[in-house]
Amino acid sequence: MKTDLNTLLTTLYNHLDDRMLPALGFSRDHHPGRKPVLSDVELLCLIVAQHLLGIASERKWIRYAHTHLLGMFPSLPQQSGWSKRVRQSTGLLSAVITELAHDTPSWGEIARLIDSTPVPCGKFRKTVKRSDLAGHAGYGYCASHSRYFWGFRLYLVCAPDGMPIIWGLANPKIGEREAAETVLRHDKHLIRPGQIIIGDKGFAGKEFETFITGELEAELIRPDRKDEKPRFGKLGRIRQWVESVFDTMKGQLTLEDHGGRTIPGVYSRVAGRLLALAAGIWHN
Repeated sequence: MKTDLNTLLTTLYNHLDDRMLPALGFSRDHHPGRKPVLSDVELLCLIVAQHLLGIASERKWIRYAHTHLLGMFPSLPQQSGWSKRVRQSTGLLSAVITELAHDTPSWGEIARLIDSTPVPCGKFRKTVKRSDLAGHAGYGYCASHSRYFWGFRLYLVCAPDGMPIIWGLANPKIGEREAAETVLRHDKHLIRPGQIIIGDKGFAGKEFETFITGELEAELIRPDRKDEKPRFGKLGRIRQWVESVFDTMKGQLTLEDHGGRTIPGVYSRVAGRLLALAAGIWHN
């Protein structure tokens, strides 16, 4: 394993064990049943390692981990046990992402970026009909790549450095403004009054802007449309920030190769990639 990743995992392990999980009040001391052999801190570090190494397949990851990481993590489970633990840890993953964001300088910045990107879940008609995601996922169109897809859209609110702040998955048939409003309302405590939320033209709409200014007490900035008076300009350079975040998630972090076949599976795999992104930014 690379030296830089080894340093990141060591630092992250100590931070999670000494400060973060106790601050979250997370403990298995009062949970019924036998405690898992692989601790939650070890699980989180292994999830980060998997995605920073760009290993999308859980089968290949378990094989790699047993070959190269067994000395550091002697309690590694087999693939079925690993998949089960990851699916059950979505809530913990989301909480740790938020805590890592709190612990970075960009948390105090006034700007937040919002955008969405496709999360494909199937490429064949038979998959769509037989999938456990049927009724939850849907067909959508990705304008930036001029293609249709079946799956979800990932809505992400991040800091200018790419640190994830708020995220959620939605059926692509749901309008961008409606889905973004639901995601923001669910975690509105993470938006401070006076912050500036920067989005694209897809978030243009009186009701959505009223929600941002009224309920969140923030300000929405987006590129001007051709049929309205100039206000903010094109914002091309700023919009590239969030596009680079999605490029990283789809490239190094293999977002589109997540392999989730159920709702918990998709959510946990997306959360794991966001955790890896957050851990990398936090460590740097």
